[in-house]
Amino acid sequence: MSEYDVIIVGNGPAGLSAALYTSRANLRTLVIGKDQGALAKADRIENYFGLAEPISGCELVENTKIQAKNLGADLVTDEIFHISWNQDFTLEGREGSYRAKAVLLATGTSRKKADIEGLSRLEGHGVSYCAICDAFFYRGRKVAVLGNEEYAVHELAQLLPVAGSAALLTDGKELKAKVPEGVQVITKKIRSVDGEEAVTGVTFADGERLPADGLFVALGSAGAVDLARKVGALTDGRSIQVDEAMATNVPGLFAAGDCTGGLLQISTAVGEGAKAAMSMIKYVRRDG
Repeated sequence: MSEYDVIIVGNGPAGLSAALYTSRANLRTLVIGKDQGALAKADRIENYFGLAEPISGCELVENTKIQAKNLGADLVTDEIFHISWNQDFTLEGREGSYRAKAVLLATGTSRKKADIEGLSRLEGHGVSYCAICDAFFYRGRKVAVLGNEEYAVHELAQLLPVAGSAALLTDGKELKAKVPEGVQVITKKIRSVDGEEAVTGVTFADGERLPADGLFVALGSAGAVDLARKVGALTDGRSIQVDEAMATNVPGLFAAGDCTGGLLQISTAVGEGAKAAMSMIKYVRRDG
């Protein structure tokens, strides 16, 4: 397992900005990114400090990656599925596991949401966002996972040894990952998540119903809010709650950029990344 002082999840403006500061402070820094994120879709950036001519989002990110590498940061391409905390943090990804004294979540804000009746209302009453956290409560019971990519299959793997049965629901989307043999996969569109006090099942658009005691949501990749929830960090809807130092309520866990809400701009993300880096430097040197 690779060990670092600081691990930054997300290689966008907030994450890379933080990496510049932690690397210059001589902290062993790892930046983990799955892709270029939302910035890759920006063809022309004109409203950012210091740009005499427009630049593409991809070019801006690549330039900053080179800058971070030159300062000593390690950059890897991986998709993080889970994070746990026991004094130090352990992150589990598709390519490997990583450990650090402090972690910055900077993967931006999730653009993937499921507009399904009953889903939000039953959060915490059978709708869960962390299989490894809540699988214990569904021993021998019927559960389902909502998602169609690797993250959903990872959550499914956490449930299979514990639950009585587990199905994968893609909500009408194409399945993009290999599912363990014998697992029921339902690709039909979902109409509603059913239940009054707790989840009792799922009803599909064609009227067919799947009885279930729990529904685990794992849409797309695990975003910053999803990872924060796995270690008990406070969230507000699709944002992570942080203080003025970009710290969460979990010691050593910080967040910056779009995942904290507010003004979704590059300049804001870069500033928050720098502020989070200063806080992580203090934390590692004093408490880590």
